[in-house]
Amino acid sequence: MSEILNDKELVLRYQNGDVASFELLVDRYQNKVFSYIAMLVKDKQLADDIFQDTFLKIIRTIKAGAYKEEGKFIQFAMRIAHNLIIDHFRKAKRLPMVDATKEDYDMLDNARFMDPSIEEQIITEQIHNDVRKMIEFLPEEQREVLTMRMYADMSFKEIADSTNVSINTALGRMRYALINLRKMAKEKHLQLTIK
Repeated sequence: MSEILNDKELVLRYQNGDVASFELLVDRYQNKVFSYIAMLVKDKQLADDIFQDTFLKIIRTIKAGAYKEEGKFIQFAMRIAHNLIIDHFRKAKRLPMVDATKEDYDMLDNARFMDPSIEEQIITEQIHNDVRKMIEFLPEEQREVLTMRMYADMSFKEIADSTNVSINTALGRMRYALINLRKMAKEKHLQLTIK
């Protein structure tokens, strides 16, 4: 394929049986998706597994005809990766392994090495849920730039290119998105930090 096709065209071609089109989508976004997963799970083998699961789920979604062009393919891919990461951490039993048979064993010695408490995890998850809900109330242009920047880790140049606006416009939209999120948080009396 000598012509450069956009994501929507590649998805349509894949839906019509052109496997090479999907390979182009994977090539186009694999580094961003993998980097995002690896940054959150901090384990290369686990990141590989979730990365594979992400693209398998994308394939199943497209083949089932459930893929909706509600934005950009990268946002769709990142949302699936994010949900799979959350699913993994919910299922994982993340308890430290200790040898309680030793005479000098003291559970309190291990307390500082344990993951955040259940309460902290719930608070953090609630903050993320609140932010995601608030993002939905942003104007579409602001929501798009914020999602690309924060969830897809795209540069402002990449955002400008993919949305066909100048870098200054992309930066302005991001600035207004953050201002609007702060206003919403203040109006709803939400504390978006953990102390």
